[in-house]
Amino acid sequence: MATLNRPLEGTGWDRPTDLSNKDVVRRLSPSAVKAFVKIAALWELRDKEARQLLGGVSNGAYYELKKKGSRMLDQDRLTRISLLTGIFKALNILYSKRLADRWVQLPNTNPMFEGDTPLAYMIKGGLPAMLRVRQLLDARRGGR
Repeated sequence: MATLNRPLEGTGWDRPTDLSNKDVVRRLSPSAVKAFVKIAALWELRDKEARQLLGGVSNGAYYELKKKGSRMLDQDRLTRISLLTGIFKALNILYSKRLADRWVQLPNTNPMFEGDTPLAYMIKGGLPAMLRVRQLLDARRGGR
């Protein structure tokens, strides 16, 4: 009997996904790209902001990524997209659709952001900042 909740081979809840395995990365990349492009559109990110969140992708590489969507990502970009997907999910659990989609662009009074927007904070701070935002939102929703 097939199960719908079966994780991808090489992935699971009990251990991290093996992002050094090219087959796993090849399977995850198209879905990750599709998710990122959708999130960027819902958050109304400018292309420059989206490229910065991906770690400084060039214009040409970003447009090709958006156009073809099937490019194999590296470990860094998969991790960034994973964090942003978690942030997106947490926002949609915590807030209405409208606020969830605007939250990253709104100035925030949380001391972590120093009055800036979460988007600016994540762009300035890279992966560590994305992780902190993810942890903040997970804590707010009672997650781990």
